[in-house]
Amino acid sequence: MSLFNKIFGGEDAQNSSSTFWNSIKSEEDLNKAIEQSFEKKVVIFKHSTRCHISKMVLKNFEAEVGNSDKDVAYYFLDLITFRPISNKIAEDFGITHQSPQLIILENGKAVKDASHQSISVSLI
Repeated sequence: MSLFNKIFGGEDAQNSSSTFWNSIKSEEDLNKAIEQSFEKKVVIFKHSTRCHISKMVLKNFEAEVGNSDKDVAYYFLDLITFRPISNKIAEDFGITHQSPQLIILENGKAVKDASHQSISVSLI
């Protein structure tokens, strides 16, 4: 991997390596996340693999989650690869698309969202 890719993210950065993530790669995965939000809070992290700011925010958020004991289901969406799903999330929940973006679901509805440096575990 080149130095540029290490700093700004390249193909290897497309999927987060942290084990707490559930991937959203289809509408079925999104529906599963929505259903799960009736049992506990669900967090959706929309990540742009082409944006160095998104990569930095993702790393910081993952570090926060690693030090958190919150009982939450975490979902990860690569919004470049799965743009139609990202658009569906924005439309269905009435949230303006941002990147990076954190959306918190409870009982099938978006109750909070944040973008860029506003993303933090403290929102959950």
